[in-house]
Amino acid sequence: MTQPPVAPQRPHIRRIHRTETADPWHWLRDRDDPAVREYLEAENAYTDAVTAHLAELRQAIFGEIKSRTKETHQSLPTPKDDWEYRARTVEGLQYVIHVRRPRGGADDAETVLLDENELAEGHDYFAVGDLAASPDHRLLAYTVDTDGDEKYTLTVVDIASGRVLDGPGVPAPRCGLTELSYGLVWANDNSTLFAVRTDEAQRPNRVIRHVVGTDPDDDVEVYREDDERYWVGVGASRSERYIGIGCESKTTSEHRLLDADDPTSALVLVQERREGIEYGVDHQGDRLLVVTNDGAKDFRLLEAPLPNDSEAEPPPWRELIGDRPGIRLDGVDCFADFIVVHERKDGLVTMRVHDTSTASEELPLGPGVEIEMPEPVYEAGGGSNAEYETTQYRFGYTSMVTPPSIFELDRGSGEQELLDQLPVLGDVDLTAYRTERIKATAPDGTAVPVSVVWKPSAVSWPAPCLLYGYGAYEIPMPASFSAARLSLLDRGVLFAITHVRGGGELGRPWYEGGKLANKSNTFDDFAACAAHLVATDWADPARIVARGGSAGGLLMGAMVNRHPELFCGIVAEVPFVDVLNTMLDPDIPLTVTEYDEWGDPNDPDAFDTIRSYAPYENVEAVDHPALLVTAGLNDPRVQYWEPTKWVAKLRATTTSTKPILLRTEMGAGHGGPSGRYDAWRDEAFILAFICDVLDVA
Repeated sequence: MTQPPVAPQRPHIRRIHRTETADPWHWLRDRDDPAVREYLEAENAYTDAVTAHLAELRQAIFGEIKSRTKETHQSLPTPKDDWEYRARTVEGLQYVIHVRRPRGGADDAETVLLDENELAEGHDYFAVGDLAASPDHRLLAYTVDTDGDEKYTLTVVDIASGRVLDGPGVPAPRCGLTELSYGLVWANDNSTLFAVRTDEAQRPNRVIRHVVGTDPDDDVEVYREDDERYWVGVGASRSERYIGIGCESKTTSEHRLLDADDPTSALVLVQERREGIEYGVDHQGDRLLVVTNDGAKDFRLLEAPLPNDSEAEPPPWRELIGDRPGIRLDGVDCFADFIVVHERKDGLVTMRVHDTSTASEELPLGPGVEIEMPEPVYEAGGGSNAEYETTQYRFGYTSMVTPPSIFELDRGSGEQELLDQLPVLGDVDLTAYRTERIKATAPDGTAVPVSVVWKPSAVSWPAPCLLYGYGAYEIPMPASFSAARLSLLDRGVLFAITHVRGGGELGRPWYEGGKLANKSNTFDDFAACAAHLVATDWADPARIVARGGSAGGLLMGAMVNRHPELFCGIVAEVPFVDVLNTMLDPDIPLTVTEYDEWGDPNDPDAFDTIRSYAPYENVEAVDHPALLVTAGLNDPRVQYWEPTKWVAKLRATTTSTKPILLRTEMGAGHGGPSGRYDAWRDEAFILAFICDVLDVA
């Protein structure tokens, strides 16, 4: 058999970080070192050799994914003023083409705004960060990343002529902005942009004001945040009255507003930050609407006065929706005459429409009506609603057996209309699949939801199973549709999503129950879900593969160490497995902002907690399951050296003969390949590995 590469050991040249003397892999951090690239490419070659027997299966799965996809497809038009904006894909092309047409016009009246395929030529990786038309629809601003490192470059074009007004192709001094983060907003003067810059640790830490076509040296820094726990973002209200600058840590928020009609006006503070208090703000009519956890574990909705320059004492904020334990208030969508309240109860999204045009002192939100959902297990959220003055509300809907769909609710009649649904081509009969939500019991007695989907005609019980998990940052794992997943279901595989603690499925207590000192609950929940599926004859105990990425990759690392007997295979994608060393190094991008999620290991108690579960520190000589581990050379979120050194340590200690494979994308970042065909091939590679380990290949 082809042997895995052996990493050369490098002497330490200098001591920069406290972890350097304890970590013999510190030399890996120099991505420009030819030896580093040689080592990663040798790992890729080893993985290719070990999985060579799956080439035909990979091609078959890729063909299945491709055959189910309508390759030439247009999105639903999004109306805004006199125009309709949409995106389309074309068979054979990797990337999206952005177009627009006059409102109500025919397709032949379309104008191409941005063809990503043209811009991507010559690049292994390509991603658009932000795309925004000016308020008068004359200019288009967009940002692009061509490395996967999430550092974006701005370009502004005149839509009618196609002339580049600002960007890397324009001679100095109009040479454009580089190394931007996410967030790009136009002021109403149609010439001023607000964008976000980062510090040396790639933390979004300041907002700058840039006038199109001017020297970037003349840009004005509107806001800077020096506290390294916080990051900065910029956005605009749907009403187009305010530009908002938000400053947030994992536990605390602070927001400022700026008059969108006067981009040089002063920022107005909405509410000063207080440790542990989070809030979000939006504008409707003569008030601000604020969603906050101030006085409410699962958040409440308050009404606040608009910013003003008078010396008069502003009226106190008024509560509109109070604290309701077990019902997480996620946010509101604001329109001229109504709002949509987004909540999550029992792990499911609810959306309630309130007619604020008939609001009164007794009923300040107006009457509310909950939007009905057609299935018991689903995921839903606000759609593309660009206009403030409207009576229509679009929302997205999907389930594990229903492709992504867009519905439109008429506020007047209350009727819903299905406007669009992602087509699934071929001989696929979606009624042949079943989905259900069950509950496992964690060691401490907590009930953990599990969403499952299977194809009754293909499965034999107990079934081979793919178990997916994440469990961090209060992010709910959606029970959503995947066309690629059908390749597993058609081969008789049961697919299950674990909604473990640390996620956001069951409110703020659910999140807090899986972070910081409680992080082990995430791992216990996931293992309990696997055990429950076995005990109830859903899953074959000898054929369960676990899969997770990023923070979910940390979960996978914990399973390798703590419960290798539960799984025949594990897929860990860009896994955060070197938690302790990373959190001890404030120079690594985004480390300090993560202290509120994982803990600051400079505190002895936090150090001991992280040390107790960090996958790299807890590798032991056990019979490991088969492992496929992925990385991205340019990943700024989970550095490539984390999975690389973890794999090497696993190989050096394991008592198993099962493969431990590392696959690094040499020209991509956290999300893997950027082109859709490349992404399908990447997914086919992973699914073929899973099928092989589950013995359904």
